[in-house]
Amino acid sequence: MFNSGSLPVLERLVQFTGQRQRLLADNIANLSTPYFKPRDIDPRQFQAALRRAVESRRASSAADGRLDFHDTDEVKFRPDTLELRPRPVNAGILYHDQNNRDLERTMQALAENTLTHNAGIELMRSEFETMKIAIRERV
Repeated sequence: MFNSGSLPVLERLVQFTGQRQRLLADNIANLSTPYFKPRDIDPRQFQAALRRAVESRRASSAADGRLDFHDTDEVKFRPDTLELRPRPVNAGILYHDQNNRDLERTMQALAENTLTHNAGIELMRSEFETMKIAIRERV
């Protein structure tokens, strides 16, 4: 029941945004640390991997509806979690303390990631609410 429908997709989305949130928070925490190089993950690679997994599931006739993920350069898919391999960002910007921070872009990435994470959580909550109604057999 939990391996079909949108729940596996939403689970992976929330895992990704949760780990990226920690990465972005680390970048913000070290904003004024000399020699610190911010790192990030390109969400487009994760989105492409998610899209391929969903399209593959639609094309197959597997009854369990399991998603088959393929690793990317930055995201390694484990059975119950993700392993991120972030890369340095803002390569062209360098301050006198050898830090290559960019507060505006980091805050923009944080806001976009937070919105995506919250949307994923709300959709999961809606799916579980639908299941609860079906289990109670009442509307």
